[in-house]
Amino acid sequence: MTTTGHSSCDYSIWSRLSKMILFLLTVCGASAGSTGGGFKGSRLLIIVKKIKLDIQKLLHPQKVEAITIDGKVVDTEVVNQIMAYFCSFIIIVGILLFLVSFNTFDFETTVTSVTTCIGNVGPGYGLCSPTGNFSMFSDFSKIVLSFAMWIGRLEIYPIIIFLAPILNIRSVSKNINSRKKCRSN
Repeated sequence: MTTTGHSSCDYSIWSRLSKMILFLLTVCGASAGSTGGGFKGSRLLIIVKKIKLDIQKLLHPQKVEAITIDGKVVDTEVVNQIMAYFCSFIIIVGILLFLVSFNTFDFETTVTSVTTCIGNVGPGYGLCSPTGNFSMFSDFSKIVLSFAMWIGRLEIYPIIIFLAPILNIRSVSKNINSRKKCRSN
């Protein structure tokens, strides 16, 4: 994998298994602290450990165990934040896929164009493969894909915080809090 946007071969002709491995690395292959986009491997590891722990608790309700990374216990609040981030990631990718699908390209082109942009890894598959490019996308889709690159590079929460004044998110939470105060009085 490279995030340069260049490739040394046409990997779109590789086997489906090889292409699937590259796709999964695009989505979650970046390391913690890197500027690569996607979901990050450390977050995925914590989610897998959370799922394993939840299954163990279903089988053995009395069991007490914590999630650890490098021998250190991961705080429950951090795990909850990662789960919320994962849900945000899935929702945003879904919205981006929906918006880019207005181009009516094939499924492979649509999905990999969004994931390659949010992962900041360069070419995808289909029409945006190493032998293709993104020029055939509409101007609207190019803006959406640019936004996906922005989200991938800077992360989701900083973008939401940046857009909060524009989207009036703070006033919505103030209205909810003021309604709660009125009800309690």
